[in-house]
Amino acid sequence: MNKLKLPRLRWSLLMCALLSLSLWQPAAANEGGGDAVSDHDRRMEWFREARFGMFIHFGLYSVAAGEWEGESVGFAEYFGFRNPNEWQTLLPKFNPEKFDADAIVRAAKDAGMKYLVITSKHHDGFCLFKSEHTDFDVMSTPFKRDIVAELAEACRKHGLRFGFYYSIIDFNHLDYLPRAGFDPRPADGADFDRYIEFMKAQLKELLTNYGKIDVVWFDGEWESSWTHEHAKDMWDYIRGIAPDVLINNRIDKGRAGMQGMNTAEHYLGDFGTPEQELLERNPGEDWETCQTMNRKGNWGWRKDEADFYSKTELVRQIIDCASMGGNMLLNVGPKDDGTIPETSMVRLQAIGEWMAVHGETIYGSQASPYDSPPEWGTATVKGNLLYCHVYQWPEDGTITLPPLAEAPTGAWAHGDADRKPLDMQAVDRGGVKIDISKVERNPHATVIALSFP
Repeated sequence: MNKLKLPRLRWSLLMCALLSLSLWQPAAANEGGGDAVSDHDRRMEWFREARFGMFIHFGLYSVAAGEWEGESVGFAEYFGFRNPNEWQTLLPKFNPEKFDADAIVRAAKDAGMKYLVITSKHHDGFCLFKSEHTDFDVMSTPFKRDIVAELAEACRKHGLRFGFYYSIIDFNHLDYLPRAGFDPRPADGADFDRYIEFMKAQLKELLTNYGKIDVVWFDGEWESSWTHEHAKDMWDYIRGIAPDVLINNRIDKGRAGMQGMNTAEHYLGDFGTPEQELLERNPGEDWETCQTMNRKGNWGWRKDEADFYSKTELVRQIIDCASMGGNMLLNVGPKDDGTIPETSMVRLQAIGEWMAVHGETIYGSQASPYDSPPEWGTATVKGNLLYCHVYQWPEDGTITLPPLAEAPTGAWAHGDADRKPLDMQAVDRGGVKIDISKVERNPHATVIALSFP
């Protein structure tokens, strides 16, 4: 383990942050309209402070709830991977009468989340917003309410940033190519360029009709019809409408499957998007993992889903993301009535209880100074403070910090208003042993704060 003083540690982290901006972001910015690196840094400021947001997958597939005609459809949101004529049968059934945007946003805020991203249009093409460019939207259902508008308003009311997911894929649109194998409709006369214009028209609606938008979260870029040239053109188009909006790297072709990070400098994106994956090392770039609460990876609601991550696992996933310099976008899939399932709510509440005490160790934090996690857990850095997140409680009541070239000036249990000092002892090779035997243990993660000059 390399020895660092914390003054040098902070300098190292600063240099790492500056280096990260020079890796792939300038190429993305320059290709997308000549933005300077400082513009990217300015755009990302709130994102780096937030660290934790809510993803919402909601749509016609929420009515199907994971099955069709008594048979499982696999992943809940994969209901759309079937004959488009079958989708239409769900339009008159989509009526989430208990949908309450204010309640959902309050649940996100109470959980400690700082931003929200909603699926405005998934791969099936169904839109949760009022669109002048398609009838396949929420206004064609009995519900007849603009869900995107209601969530945007609730986010502004409660102080959360707001963004929308938009799928490049649209299996419903007759101009979208390639035609999917499950779609019996002929591709004769289809014009992908005309579909691009449809995309632009909808994105303009989303970027201009709902107040300030903070994130455009693309998906579906893996199809062969979408190219790097399309990405550059769309990047410039969006930047022309909303210069400060964040755009994820799924606008382009640069990620390697679920790993989510761009593989070369010329690919676009303000941040990388690992999916269902926690990075094991700090990549030196802005990133955000999107994660479901259930282990099987269903984004939409399945009425038979029973295998969920525990409260402790989810809290630790948030910490682990921050310890590697990333954000967590944690998904909920509302039920067909529009409410968040109780299984998800109890987890959000538990996360919120932990974040209410320890959120400052996550918000605006920087990555752990250690190349690999210590045996007791992981760490985050903020200013001259090192936060040790203890997962594995030591049998002898002590944790040992890997060597730093300068000793901490103090240690205490984070959350202790009196900051009662904990006993520290130097050990071989410059490490520090801290006695935490009298610290009250948190079932999810106990946090020990250390100060440095």
